[in-house]
Amino acid sequence: MGSVDDALAALPGPARDALQRVIDIARASAPDAVDGVSYGMPALKVHGKPLIGVTASAKHLSVFPFSSAVVAAVASRLDGFSVSKGTIRFSADHPIPDEVLAEIVRLRLAEIT
Repeated sequence: MGSVDDALAALPGPARDALQRVIDIARASAPDAVDGVSYGMPALKVHGKPLIGVTASAKHLSVFPFSSAVVAAVASRLDGFSVSKGTIRFSADHPIPDEVLAEIVRLRLAEIT
């Protein structure tokens, strides 16, 4: 797989745009992050460790912070979203709020560094 942008470019418009927004917020919050792949999904990495990954499935979009502690830390701010130990599911019509995405990246970055 190529860069995160290449992986997202292959998706249909609404899914691509929603996941690109996640990546854009992550890149703004962690400018040293580099493109990569983790667990088979497009991901941004810092110091070789996965920072945040994204995927699209037939029924939802997902953000993977690669940390159950990070998901738990923001779970109270995710009413109306499907949240599990390691992922947050959303749709293009119901995106994760920008400030929550930035907090996810900040918390995960703190774990890595």
